[in-house]
Amino acid sequence: MSEQKEETEEVEVIHSWSAPRSLSTCLMYSFAQRDDMEVLDEPLYAFFLRTTGIDRPYKEELLSKMESDGNKIVKEVIFGPGRKKYRFCKHIAKERLYGLPNDLMKKGKHFILIRNPIDILPSFDKVVPPTFLELGLADLVSIYNELRELGRAPTVIDAADLKRDPEATLRGLCDDLEIPFQDAMLKWEAGPKPVDGIWAPWWYKSVHKSTGFQQSKKYPVPFPFSLYELLEQSLPLYYSLRRHVKQTSSLIKSSLPPPDLPVPANEKLLAWVGDEILPRESAKVSVFDSVVQGGDSVWEGLRVYSGKIFKLDEHLDRLFDSAKALAFINVPTREEVKEAIFTTLIRNGMFDNAHIRLSLTRGKKVTSGMSPAFNLYGCTLIVLPEWKPPVYDNTHGITLVTATTRRNSPNNLDSKIHHNNLLNNILAKIEGNNANADDAIMLDKDGYVSETNATNIFLVKKGHILTPHADYCLPGITRATVMDLVVKEQLVLVERRISLSEFHTADEVWTTGTMGELTPVVKIDGRIIGTGQVGPVTLRVQNAYKKLTEESGVPIPTYHRT
Repeated sequence: MSEQKEETEEVEVIHSWSAPRSLSTCLMYSFAQRDDMEVLDEPLYAFFLRTTGIDRPYKEELLSKMESDGNKIVKEVIFGPGRKKYRFCKHIAKERLYGLPNDLMKKGKHFILIRNPIDILPSFDKVVPPTFLELGLADLVSIYNELRELGRAPTVIDAADLKRDPEATLRGLCDDLEIPFQDAMLKWEAGPKPVDGIWAPWWYKSVHKSTGFQQSKKYPVPFPFSLYELLEQSLPLYYSLRRHVKQTSSLIKSSLPPPDLPVPANEKLLAWVGDEILPRESAKVSVFDSVVQGGDSVWEGLRVYSGKIFKLDEHLDRLFDSAKALAFINVPTREEVKEAIFTTLIRNGMFDNAHIRLSLTRGKKVTSGMSPAFNLYGCTLIVLPEWKPPVYDNTHGITLVTATTRRNSPNNLDSKIHHNNLLNNILAKIEGNNANADDAIMLDKDGYVSETNATNIFLVKKGHILTPHADYCLPGITRATVMDLVVKEQLVLVERRISLSEFHTADEVWTTGTMGELTPVVKIDGRIIGTGQVGPVTLRVQNAYKKLTEESGVPIPTYHRT
């Protein structure tokens, strides 16, 4: 009687979905070692072969011994009564065809096992030639999305993690499946298994030699480049699923936790790269691009206010001047750049409180090397939009320190070229970070103040406003805008060499830049500036600047104020 009760007991089904050659059989063997688990090896296989008509060496035997009716498989085989508490069903993603009962996806617990196609493809053609359909990664993505839409987003694990740290990966999987981990899952005996499908002699020769999850060899086998196009097609699908793998410090090479974004809304954004718009995680340039090879690129920062791009034409003037100074060729037209900017903003719905990092690289090279003669593809345009409020505290002010790193001289690299090779500025910023300051002042070769690592700088003394000559510093667009506003406010403006002590003893100091706008400075090198509060002249110019951003700018097409 007790045995009859076990035979008719309702079981909880665990569905494993994967592509072929993904360690799915090893994982089936792992679950088969549990004392509370029965396993099924590809219960949908006969249905798949009968429905598609695809030929296999073992097809006739398989169809004669396995159920091929989809409804019966789901209702009687997968969800039928069993003798143990759980039933592990190993599924190959391509075998899930239309016409199967909805219960297949709606019942049980599901997870997805993925493996990098670069590891799958070299061994794939031992039985059948590899194709995009045979690989089945598109089917895996469809399965993930369908389960997510049902409110049942599946756990995703990577075969590489199973090899690297099987215990931690299996423990994490068991936690997600809400079943206890058992140590027995880590090893099994070599050789064929009673749970193997009829196709085992054709597919399982190597896995029959295993006794556990074996760590990958230090060096892989050469990749068969006849499959290069298939790899190109498959990798994006693999990486789209890889993003859903739960990362833990024991499973990845870096122990760093995933960082929080300054603005969480930027987790989902669309960026323009080359001639297409891509999601954040897919927005990448080639390793042959000049910006990677040598920081060989020019850039601009743009701000969006109330459906308008502030000082767009001035920024584009400087972008094209910088590109010309660096002898870029095959540069996109001004209208093409504008169209890319507008299109990217519209696609993201970014019409206010947004910032664009606009980059134009010399482009991709035909081979690695420094020479621009290798750049035969044309320039690469990048439009990176983000939701980004001003990056400094413009209400209470910031603190600066003076860096030992000197600003580049025009003798070496002219700062009037707005280039991406920012190591000079970055070294100064490191000094500022180490001093717990917001930014760092950079001096020229003679010891006069040039600018900060990221902004231009102004001081107020006895009603006069001073700013350094743009000999070493970048002649910023916001700098020029503020200088015009100072004159319009009928204040006295002086542009000259300014020593560091003059900034230490100033009544007021502020910095200017597109990303931060107009920012008060309340302390430099430990010296309180003025009263240590935002001064009256600073406030006056801040208000004038804010009013200008509200009144001017190039409208974004299709934007309508609500």
